[in-house]
Amino acid sequence: MKKGKLYGVGVGPGDKELLTLKALRILREADIVAVPLMRSGARTAYKIVEEYIGDKEIIEFLIPMTKELEKLEKNYSDIADTLERYLSGGKNIAFITLGDVTVYSSYMQINRRISERGYETELIPGIPSFCAAAARLNMALCERDEPLIILPANYNDIEQQLDMKGTKVLMKASRQAGAVRDILNKKGLARKAVMVECCGMENEKIYTDLNDMDEKSSYFSIFIVKD
Repeated sequence: MKKGKLYGVGVGPGDKELLTLKALRILREADIVAVPLMRSGARTAYKIVEEYIGDKEIIEFLIPMTKELEKLEKNYSDIADTLERYLSGGKNIAFITLGDVTVYSSYMQINRRISERGYETELIPGIPSFCAAAARLNMALCERDEPLIILPANYNDIEQQLDMKGTKVLMKASRQAGAVRDILNKKGLARKAVMVECCGMENEKIYTDLNDMDEKSSYFSIFIVKD
């Protein structure tokens, strides 16, 4: 029997109209759609695609938001085991992920494991959240010779990196949002920064003054700092 193929499908930042035509085609052609599930039960990526996939078979996978490598490694391997059972039976699977599949996506850990086990994989790019946020703010991320620097805001070593020349994008702020704001204030960058929470979703919030934002924010929060 021919093995199935695994597609990692970026579904964009939240706005259903930002789903690409190729992503839509893959979702419709796949036998199964794999959906990441948050511990709260939220299926954020699924909400973007649900009206396009009809009654297609869905399998859900809990993706823990933790930095404990041992737990993460086991979770990724368990997911790969489940996917392999379907792939070995000839099923093609579209695994959806928010934004772009290559930017801070847990899916890439799964993609690597499946590829190493001898199955064909393909990545379908999606519109990154920071590009959508910049468009929502009607601003350029970078022009002429300006560098663009992408940083994970939920780690502790961003302060020195903020000294680099160029536009800084700080992703995945979440519970660290207040701490990120304080760092930006300390470095005199807060007045050059904006924050977009849940861009393109129903609960979208935009803060042009960081003093108005909450201490904690959604996992889907982005700071953009312009030099």
